[in-house]
Amino acid sequence: MTETRNIEISELRHLVSERALEGETMLLNMGPQHPATHGVLRLMLELDGEEVVNCIPDIGFLHTGVEKDMESKIYQKAEVMTDRLDYLNPIGNNLVFCLAVEKLADLDVPARAQGIRVILAELTRLSSHLLWLGTSGLDVGAMSLFLYTMREREIIQDIFELCSGQRMMTTYVRPGGLWRDIPVEFEGAVRSFIEIMPRRIEEYESLLNENPIFLERTAGIGVLTYENALRWGATGPIARASGVALDIRKAMPYMGYEQYDFDIPTRAEGDVLARYLVRVAEMRESLKIIRQALDKLPYGPVNSNNRKYVPPPRSEIGVSMEALIHHFKLWTEGFTIPKGAIYAAAESPRGELGVYLESDGGSKPYRIHYRTPSFAALQLMPLLAKGHFVADLVAIIASIDIVLGDTDR
Repeated sequence: MTETRNIEISELRHLVSERALEGETMLLNMGPQHPATHGVLRLMLELDGEEVVNCIPDIGFLHTGVEKDMESKIYQKAEVMTDRLDYLNPIGNNLVFCLAVEKLADLDVPARAQGIRVILAELTRLSSHLLWLGTSGLDVGAMSLFLYTMREREIIQDIFELCSGQRMMTTYVRPGGLWRDIPVEFEGAVRSFIEIMPRRIEEYESLLNENPIFLERTAGIGVLTYENALRWGATGPIARASGVALDIRKAMPYMGYEQYDFDIPTRAEGDVLARYLVRVAEMRESLKIIRQALDKLPYGPVNSNNRKYVPPPRSEIGVSMEALIHHFKLWTEGFTIPKGAIYAAAESPRGELGVYLESDGGSKPYRIHYRTPSFAALQLMPLLAKGHFVADLVAIIASIDIVLGDTDR
């Protein structure tokens, strides 16, 4: 035990305080196998009693090399791997990859496909926020909330299955459009969901907003100031809870988001409670966007007519040898994209999700790299944790809403 402890301290010598080196403070592992770290995350804590002096995130336990693997596959097959990055935002991962491919290839997307993409992206945001809300409630002792949020999340997963046949890893968004058009039951299912959700959100708030235990565990905990949010590159609900009114859907609109009327919820407090309030407000804004997208959803094709990148309709494959050959070549050899590099970004449930895509003119990405919000959020942990108790770390980690598949890649 003594030898192991000395090795760890020597490795962390440049990170911990002199008090730790002299034995005045204690070094404690939290994770990587700990339910409150929301994945295989190791936090190296320096403690003075129960007070956190320093918090050092240690990542990489879920590293898959997925970006390098994607570079060895044609674009269509590389996209399948994007679902597995942030597994709570699979459709958003598909979307940002396709946005990059479409920008680099100058590939058009029909208006109907854009509208459906927006609806599914916002349903994904709601699904992610519902899981976050339920598990965050569990972390601070609100057990009933988890059952309620999972009830609504199941409805969203059923809608995804209705469209794609899959509840999570859908790969439904494709370069140039969608895998296929939505079924006739889709609109009724979505409208039914957005009708019940406002009342359900009020139920969640009635359990938490005036709950003295919840307020005690969240108000004034893990404060991130406006200045530090800018300085540390925070995005998404974390930044907006600190007063930074930044939303990629507004700042750099994509998929026609400029057509929709919605607000950017912000708070000034920058604490765990503010991050909760911002995400709940965002759920209401997502419902507004979905309603507008359904009301103005046009008829028409859901895929580009550019046959260089988009396979022929399934109905043609059985009657046209040319269509069958084209389909076979696209899925075995892939398509080529002109030389160049592009960065595309989208607003994921956790913040700015960006992908840098570089093509050498071949059928596989020459270089692909993701800017993921969870990776950026984790760097805030030393700042947010310092001066709080170990028990507060549970609420702080939950409030930054990390996904380790999104972090490690």
